[in-house]
Amino acid sequence: MVPPVAVQTDMTSQSKKKQAIRPIEGLAAELVVNHVRGLIVAGELRRGQRLPPERELVRGMGLSRTSVRAGLQALVAKGVLITRPGAGTFVADGPPVLDADALSFLAVLHGFSRHEMFEARRTLEVRVAGMAAERATGDDLAAISDEVTGMYAAVDDRQTFLVHDIRFHRAIAAASGNAILAAIVEMVSSLFYEQRRRTADLARNQRPVADTHRRIYLAIRNRDREAAEKEMCEHLLVAEREQEVERLQQAAAADVPVPDPTEQHQDR
Repeated sequence: MVPPVAVQTDMTSQSKKKQAIRPIEGLAAELVVNHVRGLIVAGELRRGQRLPPERELVRGMGLSRTSVRAGLQALVAKGVLITRPGAGTFVADGPPVLDADALSFLAVLHGFSRHEMFEARRTLEVRVAGMAAERATGDDLAAISDEVTGMYAAVDDRQTFLVHDIRFHRAIAAASGNAILAAIVEMVSSLFYEQRRRTADLARNQRPVADTHRRIYLAIRNRDREAAEKEMCEHLLVAEREQEVERLQQAAAADVPVPDPTEQHQDR
């Protein structure tokens, strides 16, 4: 008979191995991010240039297809890369992108709350949506519409839906015609993506969310500034409430105490 202590040790060892899998995958994806950034900084990849096919990156970096894909998706969400169905992945040729790493560090250091994140987004994105309603070009409207279409196509794939969601907001920021505001929205949305992707799989029915984004798009297309700002504000308020529910679900599943975010916000 195997001694109980030995069994416990084996189980603990197996548990640690399982826990190590996700951090290793995350590190591999980060290697892809750093590799692509390095190519851009060195001038080997320029704005609008197509990246090598995924299989070449897999072979050249010696990483799994899953890790390469995760790294590329992170860069798409950050606005560094864009994907064109049937054509490949390209370096973005849009507005300037501010590196969100410094903001991410400050978020960890100072403990930015979810409420603060959404408050900042409403302050920025409601006004930006109104500006887009007045200034959006035909190409801007097409870009926003493409992301709405992508959201409907990905209602059952929450991570892909999230990428289209982030790109929708980025497209509206670009349509504002103000490169500084667009870059700030890019930076904030990159931080939001990093936080949101951890709970995105807990999201409920995504179709109503896609419907909300469609209403924002229609208001912008109809040049209705007031409606665009109202729809964007309501969308972000609802999103904050929905994601608080997800946070509570995640905490309950992990069996950890949940602090009151309102009290945390007041104490700071």
